[in-house]
Amino acid sequence: MLIAVLALLLLLAAVIVWRGGLGSGRAVLTAGLRAAAQLAAVSLVIAAILRSGWLTAGFVLLMFGVAAVTSARRIGVPRDVPPVALAIGGGVAPVLALVLAAGVVPLRPVAVVPIAGIVIGGAMTATSLAGRRAVDELRERFGEYEAALALGFPPRAAALEICRPSAGHALIPPLDQTRTVGLVTLPGAYVGVLLGGASPVQAGVTQLLVLIGLLAAEAVAVLIAVHLVAARRLHADWHTPS
Repeated sequence: MLIAVLALLLLLAAVIVWRGGLGSGRAVLTAGLRAAAQLAAVSLVIAAILRSGWLTAGFVLLMFGVAAVTSARRIGVPRDVPPVALAIGGGVAPVLALVLAAGVVPLRPVAVVPIAGIVIGGAMTATSLAGRRAVDELRERFGEYEAALALGFPPRAAALEICRPSAGHALIPPLDQTRTVGLVTLPGAYVGVLLGGASPVQAGVTQLLVLIGLLAAEAVAVLIAVHLVAARRLHADWHTPS
């Protein structure tokens, strides 16, 4: 029954996207099937990974690498994985270092893998959104960029004046999620800890740690991504009018 429900929901999403002119229905189907295959594979190996600290570290690095490649493709700069990785890592590293060094997250594989995955995923999404928004804004408002140069702005400062406000919109989803938690949604970390047998207070504290950590990681990632675009460290074609 679960498989049937999942198949129907995936088919519904694909048909709506296709018939509604929102994109490729095939892309929705592919994403759903990939998710199923990837989660099946992870479920088979996760037990072995969690028995070893070295395997856990390797798995976290693999997640980080996949996130950097995915974000670079989303921004439209598939060859610029290292600078995109810098943006994601700039957000992830201080958050993980702080929560692990302070002991609020136990330095055990079963705790490190979930928190690392959540923070890396959030930083990846924020980097992708900020990078794409910054590039699109500079393409559409290239004339204003040239006008700023004519007024004496350095190239990087001129680009930042154009793209920074729009790229900052990438922080709207985590801000809304943080503002409305408990009122509109009960996110996965809260539900997971609660179902694991913890008290509602413990689940709430865990979810708060995740939300604030995500907000910090995504803010840093967005800032770095915007500056990378403005400094032309990402080879996106915004230097000519769209």
